[in-house]
Amino acid sequence: MTLFRPAIGLAVVLALAGGGWLWLRDSSLVQVRDVEITGATASDGKRVRAAIETAARQMTTLRVREDVLREAVAPYTSVDDLRVERDFPHGLRVQVIERRPVAALAPSRGGRRVPVTRDGVLLYGVDAERGLPSLKLRRGAVGAKLADRRALRALKVAAAAPEPLLRRSAEVSYGSRGVVVTLRNGPELVFGQAEDVDAKWRAAARVLAETSARGATYLDLRIPGRVAAGGLAPIVPDDQNPNPQLEGQNGITLE
Repeated sequence: MTLFRPAIGLAVVLALAGGGWLWLRDSSLVQVRDVEITGATASDGKRVRAAIETAARQMTTLRVREDVLREAVAPYTSVDDLRVERDFPHGLRVQVIERRPVAALAPSRGGRRVPVTRDGVLLYGVDAERGLPSLKLRRGAVGAKLADRRALRALKVAAAAPEPLLRRSAEVSYGSRGVVVTLRNGPELVFGQAEDVDAKWRAAARVLAETSARGATYLDLRIPGRVAAGGLAPIVPDDQNPNPQLEGQNGITLE
């Protein structure tokens, strides 16, 4: 009996403590009042921030429901994920991780361009930035994600582009020469297969920086160490050529 009474007392204390915790966890004493949201930069960012704030203000800092926050932004294709950090007693910090578009799907007949990620996710409801290259499909896109393997290869090439060259790109396409990127006021970049794309982009940047490549209509990057530049002046003898690296129609050799 002597040992039984302390056990009962401990059980009562634990029950009261547990009940107190449950009460405090959902009480206004720890209600989320200050919501700091960063990273929502896409055109639907205002709506994303509003959805997060509305959901967050129904929580407390002792009971943050990240699944509810993610559900609130599920309709917005620009959002890839959320990172949530509580700031006791009333603050909540939410970082929006956005999907990065690398091209924009060209509409077949009028309409608006739809941004698309390297994985083929179509960002419906998001405005396509003017600097994104257009991606033309032979067949119309259906659903939320592209499944065409050739289109995905083209997106892989676009995703690897250095930012300055991506912004100079007007169109990315695929055909008999493989993946081709057309630059604004510049040549076509022929990548062929979507392999060694980083090396091919580095080779393109090097050749584009050479004065001897000016006037080229295309750069064949299929062999990164030997870039062929087409549409240049006819071949001249080396003793008369101020740029012996230039091989006219045959190409520019980068060893």
